[in-house]
Amino acid sequence: MSAKVTIDEDECIGCEACVETCPEVFAFNEDETKAYVIDGANEESDCLDEAIASCPVECISKE
Repeated sequence: MSAKVTIDEDECIGCEACVETCPEVFAFNEDETKAYVIDGANEESDCLDEAIASCPVECISKE
């Protein structure tokens, strides 16, 4: 079973740290200035934990 990754968009400050760290899982919505999880992304990616740790407001969670 794969992990389910979510971003609390109310908390996201749009710093793009997760996008820079793990672009195969995260992307940036320019209109909303928020990061999001790409539909169908490999949520078991090696960079995921590093991306979660890079978030300065800790708004990314993995279940």
